Amino acid sequence: MSRGISTFEPERLKQALAARRLSQVQLASMVGVSPSTVSKWRAGQQTPTAEVLERLANVINVGAEWFTRPAFSRGSTPLFRSNASAHVAARSMLEARLDWAREMSEKLEEFVDYPRLNLPERDFRNPEEITDQDIEEAATECRDLWRLGRAPIPDLALAVEGAGVILVREETGVPQIEGLSAWNAVGDRPFILLSADKDNGFRSRFDLAHELGHLILHKHIPKATERERHKLMESQAHRFAGAFLLPQESFLGEIKTPVTLDSLLLSKQRWGVSVAAIIMRLVALDIVSDQEKIYLFKRRSARWGAKSEPYDNSRKPELPRVLRRTIEMLVNEGIITLESIPGHIGLSKSDIEMLAGLPVGYLEGGASVFELATLRRPGTEKKITGGKSPTSPAKVLEFSNRSKC
Repeated sequence: MSRGISTFEPERLKQALAARRLSQVQLASMVGVSPSTVSKWRAGQQTPTAEVLERLANVINVGAEWFTRPAFSRGSTPLFRSNASAHVAARSMLEARLDWAREMSEKLEEFVDYPRLNLPERDFRNPEEITDQDIEEAATECRDLWRLGRAPIPDLALAVEGAGVILVREETGVPQIEGLSAWNAVGDRPFILLSADKDNGFRSRFDLAHELGHLILHKHIPKATERERHKLMESQAHRFAGAFLLPQESFLGEIKTPVTLDSLLLSKQRWGVSVAAIIMRLVALDIVSDQEKIYLFKRRSARWGAKSEPYDNSRKPELPRVLRRTIEMLVNEGIITLESIPGHIGLSKSDIEMLAGLPVGYLEGGASVFELATLRRPGTEKKITGGKSPTSPAKVLEFSNRSKC
């Protein structure tokens, strides 16, 4: 009788089921085993044979060896904007995708130095202790640390990645969940995954600032399970996003009263923030009353509809750069080859391309490789084997740590 693979990791199977949004019954049918067998694999009571493991890997679209790697240390649990029970599978899928991004980042970090982490530090242990003033001060400190001044931010994604945050943006198939963020257990580095399902640059910027708020304000606060506590943390992240994107002193200096939708459209284009978010910022700053807010939102819905605004298509979402440029630099420097990247990371070519924001077909050699300026310093001689080997020792490539966007 064939013996199972002794190094099979059940946690990898759980992650794969979540990432592909497959049930145990569906996976069993695709692999050609019984649902009870998959259940035993998942519980660690049984392991697949080498032949079955190959079929399992083909179904999941990962390398067979990936199932034998120790499970990745997750770190903090992401906080989702929607706690609806209907989205349980979607949340599990996005958590798994974020785990894959974190693991890919760590594998690449064997060869590169990412930008130094540069975020305001807060030690809040309970959301109830966070005041509106705390949030305003955290947003101001973040701008000061990044030397952004008080003007509109041209490229928020660039500023966030320059501060050491790893950003991923991909189509998730779950437009109801705009993004999620978490701190990594290894190296204490933060990660943000944004949904690319809605091609709205204004919404995307606010979602990014919202997740940045979670990372700063709620780093030491466990995931909320109670509805009211969850709503409070979400409102705090919203307030941070408004304060960060629309700093009080400079933003209010441009607001004319009485506030009209037409004047807010001008502010939208200047600051890169939707009219709806601007209204909420004006409410937070006591410029617009609750009654005036209701009136403005009714007028907005009557003129433009509930889900769209003029000029929504005028600003494309800002794109992540760090993971993409890391891979491009390693390939250009001859430290790794295109053929060896999937084996080193363990994921499929398509998953790596999506998570890193690479062009489709890049790992097949069908996309252009961009020459990028790099900063080099002596480093590890570790390199990935496979394909054409580099003729010189591996180098550690260091990103310039941008303080301005």
